[in-house]
Amino acid sequence: MSSIAERPSGITEHEAEQIERSNVSGRIPVVFIHGLWLLPSSWDRWAAVFEEAGFTAVKPGWPDDPETVADAKAHPEVFAGKKVGQVADHIDAVIRGLSKKPTVIGHSFGGLLTQIIAGRGLSLASVAIDPAPFRGVLPLPISALRSASPVLQNPANWNRAIPLTYEQFRFAFANAVSEDEAKELYTTYAVPAPGAPIFQAAAANVNPWTEVKVNTIHPERGPLLIISGEKDHTVPRAIAEASYKRQKRNPGVTEFTEIAGRGHALTIDSGWREVADTALTFIKRFV
Repeated sequence: MSSIAERPSGITEHEAEQIERSNVSGRIPVVFIHGLWLLPSSWDRWAAVFEEAGFTAVKPGWPDDPETVADAKAHPEVFAGKKVGQVADHIDAVIRGLSKKPTVIGHSFGGLLTQIIAGRGLSLASVAIDPAPFRGVLPLPISALRSASPVLQNPANWNRAIPLTYEQFRFAFANAVSEDEAKELYTTYAVPAPGAPIFQAAAANVNPWTEVKVNTIHPERGPLLIISGEKDHTVPRAIAEASYKRQKRNPGVTEFTEIAGRGHALTIDSGWREVADTALTFIKRFV
């Protein structure tokens, strides 16, 4: 691997340090990919669990991600204009810097990106949690439209960074937890997000050239688990299950599980450990 000083364009110093640490460790990496309105730090507790289990955690950001929630709220403009293809290629570059093929776990748009990466043959095993839909996934439940409405209601939001109000976050992420926990999650984790990926996903089935597509039949896709939160408003079971049905065409192992009573915040709320253990159990079967 090249030194941190010679890191590839677009790879941050923090990401380069994580790559180097993983390569030196000799362990299998696990790459965590966050979705919209969150940062890599949302995976910190997961990273600790997987490190204890013998993996090395790598938490790449999306291009120009701030280091902290405070920085993100102070400079929301850095999120604007980021698109799915750009983010996928950034994650791809991070993974290609690793000396060992990683496992990959992603949530929401990170779950979509996880499937894109797996569809490039870059993952040993993958877990997509409440994954955003890709081209060919047709269900569009009312709750998903409502969750996306803060972005889709204004075409100008394509080039903007959009924060969620607490009420919007409560519906889209934190509907399955108490009011007190929802407020804590909003304060601790929520950051602005680029509008473009929402528009890209919304138009994927009418745009033959969309970046929001997955090679579901790649022979080296590897085992894939799709996890759905029973009460998720943003990615309801109908969307996650439709993704699973398309992925089942792959010769690799493809599984689906639903976590009872959980909403879209299932990776960060007080029940996160159940989801992390579900992902870890699946990955350890193949690695």
